[in-house]
Amino acid sequence: MAAFKEQLILAGDIGGTKTTLGLFTRGTRRPVLKVSETFESRESPNLETVVKRFLAVHPAPVAAACFGIAGPIINGVCRLPNLDWEISASRLKRRFRWPRLHMINDLAATALAIPLLQKRELFTLHPGKPQKQGAIALLAPGTGLGQSFLVYHGGNYVPVPSEGGHVDFAPVTPAQIELWQYLHQTMCHVSIERVGSGPGLHNIYNYLKDTKKFEEAEWLNKCLRELDPVRIIAEAALLKKDPICETALDIFVSILGAVAGNMALTGFTTGGVFLGGGIPPKILPALKEGQFLTAYKEKGRFKKIVEKIPVQVILNDRAALLGAAHYAFLY
Repeated sequence: MAAFKEQLILAGDIGGTKTTLGLFTRGTRRPVLKVSETFESRESPNLETVVKRFLAVHPAPVAAACFGIAGPIINGVCRLPNLDWEISASRLKRRFRWPRLHMINDLAATALAIPLLQKRELFTLHPGKPQKQGAIALLAPGTGLGQSFLVYHGGNYVPVPSEGGHVDFAPVTPAQIELWQYLHQTMCHVSIERVGSGPGLHNIYNYLKDTKKFEEAEWLNKCLRELDPVRIIAEAALLKKDPICETALDIFVSILGAVAGNMALTGFTTGGVFLGGGIPPKILPALKEGQFLTAYKEKGRFKKIVEKIPVQVILNDRAALLGAAHYAFLY
């Protein structure tokens, strides 16, 4: 059991699959993580239970807390779209009596970490020609498909939260049009999250299987029933073990590229586009193969504009936690 005498910041990255909590001190350039733990979100009934478990093992005088949450926060309340939790700022304040508490979108938290990241914490897919103090876009496929922007104002980057992952999926190839038609049979609204997240990769796989474009191997069927299907599909594709998985990942990567290019134009993000979330670091070989950047740049008359905007992958899996801590120290 770690006990701390100094005042600390409690930061949280609250997602539909996992919840990570950490304690930070103020560093010279960025907050310094002292200890962190990750919990399976669905194993707890609410955030209060997870925080209580964490602080029981790591008791600390918490000066402020900030949680980056995967969902829209309205009037201090967030109902997570991919998890049966309702998180209330007033309820957390009553329960833990922290001097200060902040709730921000998880992608806003990750975006805040981007200016603090070191070169070794990033992988460059496309160097481009970034403009100093230019706007920045963040696209994060994981359990959902998060989006956020950073705009430079008053000497600092300010995060702009977004629920852009729930806008319409706009197919741009015959295969993607068929995919949309397949999904629309069972979904009243086919958002880009339905095809550009972990569950989205599984949806693409099911489309290829159910429309008889490929025959599913017996070993693959067994693995998909018994293990995490998203991990199985991605790994089989990267190892080139199965054509249906390879095709599913190719379509997935192309869709991500198109969405990244759309964000670059929407926010005119001359400072760059960054890929966060849990999936991009795990599929780097696929992102480097070409389909992603081809789709990213295919913007008609504005292709030359998008080509100047760099694309990088965030390798630090604690970026959202770092950004939440940074926000708590700022405010």
